[in-house]
Parts: sequence; structure tokens; C-alpha cells
Amino acid sequence: MSFEAVFDLPHPAATAALGARLAAILQPGDVVALEGPLGSGKTALARAIVRTLTNPLEEVPSPTFTLVQVYQSDAGPLYHFDLYRLEAPDQVVELGIDDAFAEGISLVEWPERLGGYLPRRHLKITLAAGADQDSRIARISGGAQWKERWV
Repeated sequence: MSFEAVFDLPHPAATAALGARLAAILQPGDVVALEGPLGSGKTALARAIVRTLTNPLEEVPSPTFTLVQVYQSDAGPLYHFDLYRLEAPDQVVELGIDDAFAEGISLVEWPERLGGYLPRRHLKITLAAGADQDSRIARISGGAQWKERWV
């Protein structure tokens, strides 16, 4: 049985609250695939997860140019990837993505650029614009292990 949920996020605080809820269930080896067009809130959701797992005041820049930012948390290393600028899936090997997927929690923006490197066990979150300028819709899906944890 798989897991699916849809959340209406009427304002940025709701996105941050969803990030905190997700952070509470994440474990080393988890991969969260953040999908959606530019400006859909992928980085805002990742920022909320990082700040929940590290420090509420943690500086969390978008890794658009660095491609990856690494943080230390009580749960172990936390990787925030932004693959927008990748030209080919095999470029992720140079980023150490295999180690990140094995030992840490990985948040991946633009996961479609991973090709076959995206693990089957990932949690997919698709973000889209909502009815108002600051609102978003989050569609979450994953395997049975995610349904068990979400309760």
C-alpha cells in the first residue's frame, strides 16, 4: 500500500509547518524529491526541514550555484541538493550523491535530473501554485514505509 496526501498551504507559515512535520519523520537514508516549477516553494520547504533538524536560525541558502549544501543534525548529515543546473544525470556522482543517499537525509530539488540515480524508496513532494500569490499546494507520495511513519 502506498502513501498519498495533498496539503493546501495558504501562506509561508503553513509551508514551514509542513517542513517541520516532515523533518520529524525523516531518518538517515531518506531521500525527499522536491518537484515543481521555479518559484513553487521547493527551497522554502527544504529550508523549513533544515531549520527544524538543525537550528531555527540556520542560514539556509539555495544551493542553485553550489549544487549542494551540507548541514549537521542530530539525525546525521543533511544534504540539500539543487540539480537545476545539471546537464546530465551522471554529473551527480561528482557531488557524492551515493554517499549522501546512504548515510544522510537528502533533500533534492529538480530530482528528475537524477535519471536512474533516484532511489525507488524516495518520498516525492510536488509543489504547485495555490489560489493566492503566497499559497501553494503540496502533493506527497511514497511507498508503504512513508504511510507508516506519517501517522
